[in-house]
Parts: sequence; C-alpha cells; structure tokens
Amino acid sequence: MFQLIGRMGRWLTFDGTGAPTEMTLRQHLDELRARALRILICVTAITFFSIIFGFKPFQFNGFVLYLPFPDLFHNFAIQITAFMQAALLPAGVRLIQTSPGQAFVAQLYVGCLVGVIGSMPVVIKEIYGFIGPAFDRRSKRAGVKSIFLPTIALFMAGIVFSYVTVIPLALAFLYKWGQSLGVETFLNINDFITFVLQFFLGFGIAFELPMIMYALSLTELIEPKFWRHNFRYAIIILVIFGAIITPDGSGLTMWLVAAPMVALYAAAMVAIERKAARRAEIYTGP
Repeated sequence: MFQLIGRMGRWLTFDGTGAPTEMTLRQHLDELRARALRILICVTAITFFSIIFGFKPFQFNGFVLYLPFPDLFHNFAIQITAFMQAALLPAGVRLIQTSPGQAFVAQLYVGCLVGVIGSMPVVIKEIYGFIGPAFDRRSKRAGVKSIFLPTIALFMAGIVFSYVTVIPLALAFLYKWGQSLGVETFLNINDFITFVLQFFLGFGIAFELPMIMYALSLTELIEPKFWRHNFRYAIIILVIFGAIITPDGSGLTMWLVAAPMVALYAAAMVAIERKAARRAEIYTGP
C-alpha cells in the first residue's frame, strides 16, 4: 500500500523527447483542477440541456425523427421521470407532491443524473488521463481497449441491471406490506426519484469494481494473488457497502447489491490471474 501511495505521489509526465520528468505537487493540483473543471462544465451543460429541451417527434419523408425542442414543462428530465413512473412503480401506487416545488427539485435531480451519465466518457477520459502516468507504456497503449471502453460499459450495465431487476423487485416487495394492510399507497415524488437515483449511481459505481481491481493490478504494485488471498475479507466489505448504499432497511436490497459485486470480484480475480499467467509465459519463453 505504501508503495502504491508513493507511486501515486510521483506521477510521471513525458516531454516531447520521451524523457520522463517529475511533476511538482502544485503542477499535480493544477492538472487535477483543470480536469475537474472540464468534467464540471460537461455535466452542467448536459444537465441544463435536459431540463430545458425535450424530444418531440417530427415527420420527415415518412420517417419519425425525435429532435430536441425547447420546452420547460415537457423537457427530457420530465420525459424520463414519466417513463420511470410507468415502468417502475407497482400497480396502484401514485406519485404525489406535498409542497410546491418538489416536482421541480425532482426534475433537477433527474437532470443531474442525465448529466452524470452523459458525461461518463469525459469523466473516465479525464480520470484515466490523470492516473495514466502510473501505468507502464504497454498498459497505456492498451488503455482505450482494456480500460476506457469497459469502464463505460460496466457503469451502464450497472444502471441497466438496477433498472430492469433490482428496483422493480425492491419496490414490489416493499409495497406488498402496504397491500397486506389494505392501505392506499402514495409515494412522494422526491422520495421516488431519490430512491431510484441511489440505486442507479450505487450499481453504476459497484459495477466498476473489476476495472478498479484491473487498474490497480496494472500498476504492478499489487500482485495477482492478493485478490484471492483477501477474498473472504472482500465479501465482508462488499456486504457492508451494499448495506450503506441501499436506501431501505429490508436487507433484501443489500444482498441484491452485494451478490453481483461478489460475482464481479470473483470474475475480475480470475481474469487478472489468467492475464498474469499469460504475461509470465511470454517473459519466460518456451
């Protein structure tokens, strides 16, 4: 761990001749600020677009095209909220707002989610650009294929998995208790949006676990066998992580988060060990 911290503290950047030079702490902070600013600008631009513009169908030569059109009351965030309401809420459950402005705040939340998801390519690019000097040249050349694209794909896979499987199952399970009592079920729109966003972001981040493990292994400061030797401790940590990011205390959703993460951990562990074995065969030769 101390070696990793030391390596991270000595980022190397390359000049035009390919000779490595060591950056000062101030240069690191300036680079980090510039990259964070680019991410913030991208997220903000997409967020404002989603709460100002909506997509409307237009006929063109017999084809239906959905084009952006400025409409504050039928914007993209509202369209997404309506779609989630129809697809995720159990039958008989209605969304309500108990004070003025709650629906507007909910649309801001959805707009921010759209901004984060839409900015993921930029976010991953900037993060990889900042930590890239910690990798060797071979790992950097394979960066787009082995890190950049899989990171985006896993984040989206986590969101899709939560949307298709976890959220409908969790909502149906929790609201069956209300049905068993014969009570009318209403759900505050802010609570619903917060519930959904927690799952989206939680699963999106959770599904990045294999890439985190792979990136740490690329630094060659953590041996491939480290992940197998600490598998039992990883299970405990992942269960605790599932309990933290799930918004209810039923215990069901905690395992819906922890179980896929344990499976992803095991898959990443096997992939890292196989890659290390192939690399060892190449170095040792026939």
